[in-house]
Amino acid sequence: MSEGTYYREDIFSKSVRAGKRTYFFDVKVTRGKDLFMTITESKRQIEGEGQFSFEKHKIYLYKEDFEKFMEGMTDTMDKIKELQNSGEYRSAEPDHKTHEDGSEEVSFEKLGDE
Repeated sequence: MSEGTYYREDIFSKSVRAGKRTYFFDVKVTRGKDLFMTITESKRQIEGEGQFSFEKHKIYLYKEDFEKFMEGMTDTMDKIKELQNSGEYRSAEPDHKTHEDGSEEVSFEKLGDE
Protein backbone atom coordinates (compact mmCIF):
# COMPACT_ATOMS: atom_id res chain seq x y z
CA MET A 1 0.00 0.00 0.00
CA SER A 2 1.43 3.32 -1.01
CA GLU A 3 -0.38 5.37 1.64
CA GLY A 4 1.10 3.92 4.81
CA THR A 5 -0.95 1.98 7.32
CA TYR A 6 -4.43 2.65 6.02
CA TYR A 7 -6.65 -0.24 5.04
CA ARG A 8 -8.92 1.79 2.80
CA GLU A 9 -12.22 -0.04 3.30
CA ASP A 10 -15.09 2.15 2.12
CA ILE A 11 -17.88 2.55 4.68
CA PHE A 12 -19.93 5.29 2.97
CA SER A 13 -19.69 7.33 -0.21
CA LYS A 14 -21.62 10.38 -1.44
CA SER A 15 -21.06 12.26 -4.69
CA VAL A 16 -22.24 15.77 -5.48
CA ARG A 17 -22.16 17.11 -9.03
CA ALA A 18 -21.56 20.86 -9.14
CA GLY A 19 -21.26 22.29 -12.64
CA LYS A 20 -17.94 21.18 -14.12
CA ARG A 21 -16.89 19.54 -10.86
CA THR A 22 -17.90 16.48 -8.88
CA TYR A 23 -17.19 16.21 -5.18
CA PHE A 24 -16.82 12.81 -3.52
CA PHE A 25 -17.23 12.43 0.24
CA ASP A 26 -15.95 9.01 1.33
CA VAL A 27 -15.84 7.52 4.83
CA LYS A 28 -13.12 4.91 5.24
CA VAL A 29 -11.72 2.83 8.08
CA THR A 30 -8.14 2.06 9.14
CA ARG A 31 -6.91 -1.36 10.23
CA GLY A 32 -7.28 -0.10 13.80
CA LYS A 33 -10.98 0.63 13.14
CA ASP A 34 -10.52 4.41 13.15
CA LEU A 35 -12.79 6.28 10.76
CA PHE A 36 -11.50 8.98 8.45
CA MET A 37 -12.93 10.88 5.54
CA THR A 38 -11.62 11.83 2.14
CA ILE A 39 -13.01 14.73 0.14
CA THR A 40 -12.14 14.59 -3.55
CA GLU A 41 -12.76 17.29 -6.12
CA SER A 42 -12.80 15.95 -9.68
CA LYS A 43 -12.87 18.40 -12.57
CA ARG A 44 -13.22 17.35 -16.20
CA GLN A 45 -10.47 18.78 -18.44
CA ILE A 46 -10.81 18.89 -22.22
CA GLU A 47 -7.47 18.04 -23.86
CA GLY A 48 -8.36 18.53 -27.51
CA GLU A 49 -9.85 16.52 -30.36
CA GLY A 50 -12.73 15.40 -28.12
CA GLN A 51 -10.47 13.79 -25.53
CA PHE A 52 -10.73 14.61 -21.87
CA SER A 53 -9.23 13.71 -18.52
CA PHE A 54 -10.06 14.40 -14.89
CA GLU A 55 -8.00 16.59 -12.60
CA LYS A 56 -8.41 15.42 -9.00
CA HIS A 57 -7.58 16.96 -5.64
CA LYS A 58 -8.00 15.02 -2.41
CA ILE A 59 -8.18 16.04 1.25
CA TYR A 60 -7.80 13.51 4.07
CA LEU A 61 -9.72 14.41 7.21
CA TYR A 62 -8.87 12.41 10.33
CA LYS A 63 -11.08 11.82 13.38
CA GLU A 64 -9.07 14.16 15.61
CA ASP A 65 -9.81 17.00 13.17
CA PHE A 66 -13.55 16.38 12.52
CA GLU A 67 -14.84 18.86 15.12
CA LYS A 68 -12.42 21.68 14.20
CA PHE A 69 -13.10 21.13 10.49
CA MET A 70 -16.86 21.38 11.05
CA GLU A 71 -16.43 24.50 13.19
CA GLY A 72 -14.39 26.14 10.45
CA MET A 73 -16.86 25.07 7.76
CA THR A 74 -19.86 26.27 9.79
CA ASP A 75 -18.23 29.63 10.60
CA THR A 76 -17.32 30.11 6.95
CA MET A 77 -20.80 29.21 5.66
CA ASP A 78 -22.42 31.49 8.27
CA LYS A 79 -20.20 34.37 7.10
CA ILE A 80 -21.09 33.70 3.45
CA LYS A 81 -24.82 33.78 4.32
CA GLU A 82 -24.35 36.99 6.30
CA LEU A 83 -22.52 38.66 3.40
CA GLN A 84 -25.09 37.50 0.85
CA ASN A 85 -27.97 38.68 3.06
CA SER A 86 -26.37 42.14 3.14
CA GLY A 87 -27.51 42.61 -0.47
CA GLU A 88 -23.96 43.40 -1.54
CA TYR A 89 -23.38 39.90 -2.97
CA ARG A 90 -25.38 37.39 -4.98
CA SER A 91 -27.89 35.05 -3.36
CA ALA A 92 -26.70 31.75 -1.90
CA GLU A 93 -29.55 29.60 -3.24
CA PRO A 94 -27.99 27.14 -5.75
CA ASP A 95 -30.19 24.96 -7.95
CA HIS A 96 -30.30 21.31 -6.84
CA LYS A 97 -31.02 18.25 -8.98
CA THR A 98 -30.90 14.66 -7.73
CA HIS A 99 -29.75 11.90 -10.08
CA GLU A 100 -30.94 8.29 -10.13
CA ASP A 101 -27.73 7.17 -8.36
CA GLY A 102 -28.51 9.45 -5.41
CA SER A 103 -25.87 12.03 -6.29
CA GLU A 104 -26.85 15.67 -6.37
CA GLU A 105 -26.08 18.23 -9.04
CA VAL A 106 -25.53 21.72 -7.74
CA SER A 107 -25.15 24.78 -9.95
CA PHE A 108 -22.83 27.35 -8.45
CA GLU A 109 -23.07 29.71 -11.41
CA LYS A 110 -25.01 32.16 -9.21
CA LEU A 111 -21.93 32.27 -7.01
CA GLY A 112 -19.66 33.05 -9.97
CA ASP A 113 -18.00 29.59 -10.14
CA GLU A 114 -17.32 28.66 -13.73
